[in-house]
Amino acid sequence: MYRALTAIFLVAISLPALAQMTPVGLWRNVDDKTGEAKAEIRIAESAGVLSGMIATRLGKDVKPDDVCDKCSDDRKDKPILGLEIIRGAKKAEGKEVWEGGKILDPENGRNYTLRLTPVEGGKKLEVRGSFGPFGRTQTWVRIP
Repeated sequence: MYRALTAIFLVAISLPALAQMTPVGLWRNVDDKTGEAKAEIRIAESAGVLSGMIATRLGKDVKPDDVCDKCSDDRKDKPILGLEIIRGAKKAEGKEVWEGGKILDPENGRNYTLRLTPVEGGKKLEVRGSFGPFGRTQTWVRIP
């Protein structure tokens, strides 16, 4: 009886941690150069496919009417606030990694191959954008 109760308790306390091992949620990213908070990105899932949009822009140089003038696809000249920057990522089979999608850098209008990896129990998200053999990884922080 004691073992069964202990097992139930351990499963119950581990469920919140497992539920957070997903990119779905609200994240804050920071500028690689200045270390200042740059934006909050909301990642959602529909039919197993992730998308992410800029929910809030942060920083002193932010203008509410900024548009993605360097974008070359359907996002050209669209407002940066609300802009979809993550498209098409799917969970890799047997791993806690989402890949196969693209991430847009609105500052230069380029799309990069995307890889999302929740770390630290889902409190942080490693966001890797790559172009061929080149790329960089940012660590985003979950906003509760």
